[in-house]
Amino acid sequence: MAEVAVQAESLVRRFGDFTAVDGLSFEIAPGEIFGFLGPNGSGKSTTIRMLCGLLLPTEGDAFVGGISVAEQPERVREQIGYMSQQFSLYGDLTVYENMEFYGGVYGVAGQRFRSRADALLERLDLHAERDRLAATLSTGVRQRLALACALLHEPPILFLDEPTSGIDPLARRNFFELIAELSEQGVTTLITTHVMDEAEHCHRLLLIYEGRRVAMGTPADLKALVPGRLMEVRVARAMEAADVLEQTTGVLEVSLFATALHVAVSEDVPSPEGLIRDALDAARLAVEEIKPVRLTLEHAFLALTANESEDTVQFARR
Repeated sequence: MAEVAVQAESLVRRFGDFTAVDGLSFEIAPGEIFGFLGPNGSGKSTTIRMLCGLLLPTEGDAFVGGISVAEQPERVREQIGYMSQQFSLYGDLTVYENMEFYGGVYGVAGQRFRSRADALLERLDLHAERDRLAATLSTGVRQRLALACALLHEPPILFLDEPTSGIDPLARRNFFELIAELSEQGVTTLITTHVMDEAEHCHRLLLIYEGRRVAMGTPADLKALVPGRLMEVRVARAMEAADVLEQTTGVLEVSLFATALHVAVSEDVPSPEGLIRDALDAARLAVEEIKPVRLTLEHAFLALTANESEDTVQFARR
């Protein structure tokens, strides 16, 4: 069995009568970029706070770097770098002063701190911002500063809670390039997100919904779980067309996607376009366009959460 960086065993967290996390189990390998994918309120942040030792599990346990979060949460924090979605920075301190503060928190001082801080300022392109107050920085620069603070003590495991919220596409791309570099150096990263295209950067994903695991595997694995072939249909009376297609034999699912319909058709149907066109022609609904579309993680997530059952799916690590 491969070495495990993070292992969760039937994690449960309740707040009164509300169960935020309901029996989550998973393992993350060293150097892996592992994504928690789910909508807001699905339990992602609660899980990551338990893994950081900030919340104790109601039931179950997790081991981070081999340390129990239930029994030794303080020791867990020595193994990790944590970056919250709110970027926990001090606005009245400069970039460098924020780094000095977190260096003190992590016990990084003297020459070790100066060397580490200079390296991170260079790598994250923060040298020009060194003496600026954190409150005056753009969201993208604050993100880079928060990551620098989380990396000061060279943690082997990073927990990033929706770290790209509110930043522009270029900053998001640069961020994931850095995460990929850290992965190559052996740093394990767990990242929570509800943005589907970000999830494509992860080696494996855990889809969670209402605190429960829906499926786990690579992005390709999760897409492969969705049956049939996907077609995009443009028609003037989309809602009427959806009603017709939902009653058509061979159609698995119909959903409204922007101004078009996305129609999943069984693999057994020899001509998906012909099936759709014949059904709409019979209903006297004029078809503007029918074309195949590439399945995305968004399609997979919608399909898997819509068909959630107690029997979830897990794939072997590749």
